[in-house]
Amino acid sequence: MVKKSTINKIEAFNLEPGRTIGGRYQILEKLGAGYEGEVYKVSEIYTKRQRAIKLYYPQRNVQHKVSIKQSQKLDKLTDCPLVVNYHSHELISLKKQKIACITCEFIEGQRLGDFVAKQRKKQLGIFPAIHLLYSLVCGLEDIHLHGEYHGDLHTDNIIIKRFGLEFDIKIIDFHHWGDSKKDNREEDIIKTIRIFYDILGGEKNYRKLPKSIKFIICGLKRSLILEKFKTISHLKYHLEVMDWSDAVE
Repeated sequence: MVKKSTINKIEAFNLEPGRTIGGRYQILEKLGAGYEGEVYKVSEIYTKRQRAIKLYYPQRNVQHKVSIKQSQKLDKLTDCPLVVNYHSHELISLKKQKIACITCEFIEGQRLGDFVAKQRKKQLGIFPAIHLLYSLVCGLEDIHLHGEYHGDLHTDNIIIKRFGLEFDIKIIDFHHWGDSKKDNREEDIIKTIRIFYDILGGEKNYRKLPKSIKFIICGLKRSLILEKFKTISHLKYHLEVMDWSDAVE
């Protein structure tokens, strides 16, 4: 059994493009980094298929518990359209240690935060924001009905693949927390509405929003939001039946 005290801490992998790891992946580019580890776009050496891998810092993944839990969650949610396809969990040698590596499909697209930043006034109009919210809520409902949750939703872990009459989106970087799944599903609701608030311009634009939109956002007051939308399904139903006439010209 690996003891936490014997783990050599790694604060960064910083793998350069062109490097081969695990005997099967060639690094193409670094996609991002967070508290648990780093994510890379890679090419399978033999098939040339592009994948995304997440490498875990060993001190954040003692006995590989975090990476295993996240792999199990992704595998459980394999039929949920909002979730990237999971391929494998393996250990590879890096910096003289066995490092957990999760491999998933690589999603072509852009992060929601980057997408919004490129829009006029760095915000979405009400009509596309409502459609994006509905797409996200529908996907989260499927995840919640599977008894799971995301755990850390924000604009940088939502990937937009296509933007038209509907949004084609994926969410990445699932978390596994030790507390109640009910509490975490409620947190998904709160953070989903926070995303809606942010893409509409946040604080600087909130007072200008129509009443029907403010009814959903509730001034970001957690108690009011959960009083109206006890589950993600309640929020979905509200979006389907609500009169948007004051919001969409």
